[in-house]
Amino acid sequence: MSKPIEVRNPRTGKFDYVIVPPPQKLLALQCNRLRRFQASWRQLGIAGRITALQQWKQAIKLLQDKLTEALVNDTGRLSISVLEIDSLLDCIEHWCKLAPDLLQESQQDTAISFIQLHQTVVPYSLVGVISPWNFPLLLSTIDIIPALLAGCAVIVKPSEIAPRFMTPLLKALNTVPKLRDVLTFVEGGDETGATLIECVDLVCFTGNQAKGQKVAEAAARQSIPALLELSGKAPAIVLPSANLDLATSAILWASVFNTGQSHLSIERIYVAESIFEEFVERLVIKAQRLRLAYPTIESGEIGPIIAEKQAAIISDHLLEASENQAVIHCGGEVENNGGGWWCRPTVMTAVNHSMKVMTEQTFGPIMPIMSFSTTDEALHLANDSINKLSAAVFASSEVEALGVARQIDAGAISINDAALTAIMHQGETNSRQFWDLSGLHSSPTALKRFMRSKAFLVKTTPAIDPWWFDN
Repeated sequence: MSKPIEVRNPRTGKFDYVIVPPPQKLLALQCNRLRRFQASWRQLGIAGRITALQQWKQAIKLLQDKLTEALVNDTGRLSISVLEIDSLLDCIEHWCKLAPDLLQESQQDTAISFIQLHQTVVPYSLVGVISPWNFPLLLSTIDIIPALLAGCAVIVKPSEIAPRFMTPLLKALNTVPKLRDVLTFVEGGDETGATLIECVDLVCFTGNQAKGQKVAEAAARQSIPALLELSGKAPAIVLPSANLDLATSAILWASVFNTGQSHLSIERIYVAESIFEEFVERLVIKAQRLRLAYPTIESGEIGPIIAEKQAAIISDHLLEASENQAVIHCGGEVENNGGGWWCRPTVMTAVNHSMKVMTEQTFGPIMPIMSFSTTDEALHLANDSINKLSAAVFASSEVEALGVARQIDAGAISINDAALTAIMHQGETNSRQFWDLSGLHSSPTALKRFMRSKAFLVKTTPAIDPWWFDN
């Protein structure tokens, strides 16, 4: 019997929910069952798969209140939980519109006049998804929609820290038999995730670097692809010509949205010396206006820290910076209110790259700020990180900002805004791939990540090939 896992409520600190991971043999049987049904799912064709996903979308809408309630219990915040559900529904709609064109077989002539190339793609049979706790619904489903439309079966293991949403989501899924046969969610922790990797043909993982590297190693042992999106430590560069009202508002949102619990959060801020003091002053004033969503969930904008272990990391980063003479202008500590862990928006100066708060992912509403004297210095600081998922640049003109942005080693760079990839999913976001340890994740043609290319070399005439033996 698998050992039950107790789940903590982030608002109350109470362990009020229990999940039971499946035994390894049962998980393997579930995966085998999904594989068996994948063939008929593929044969259903893109139109049939779209119909099934649209039916699931309608079923989710009918259970939206229950799903919201579960997400609130998982994460302790309301507005972002509603946003997650809306994003899932939009994701289904987006991919259902996009998929038919992406799955069309192509034909082209070749350098040999009587040989034509027919190019197609074949889905992986079974995709495994291991998702994190910071956006438990969205990040557990963002990969499954294109994978399902590609013709794959999918098994998902959400984080054991925020698993409650699975119950209403599975209830909606069970109303769509064709989809239910090729998609399921399983409860469990690291051991379940490790077993899942042994049972699938491709794995998607979103999480921290340490676990992501273990996933990559496990996938390599199985000789299967691993699509990874790992930690971020996004920098923002504010040039002397920047609009400070715009820059401070954008950076504040991008730093503390979801209590800073996002890989796309701005976690390092570099500001030109000539505007440094004014920037800090404006940012502090705006940060102090934000309130904790406590004692009620409607009391403010800043929700609790979802994972207790993350509260300890944030506290450690703040303590180390303070011990090394960092100046805290507002916020600055992890509080316990009603049993939950909370952190107010924190603005810090007198920081440097010897401190964890500037070099390691904090995953909290912390805004450490350094000044720079030259653009070259700003670029050196911004690029001094192994986490290069995203960044932001602010200047008076797009031309000036783009000139600096092109020299930043990051996949997705917002210009005169910040963390735009959290909101806007169009564009070639596979620019987020292969940037040091940040990840190998998505693109607008992400559907094809779940498929293998297959070529048909078609001879179009009965002529004798000139390279055959002359007999």
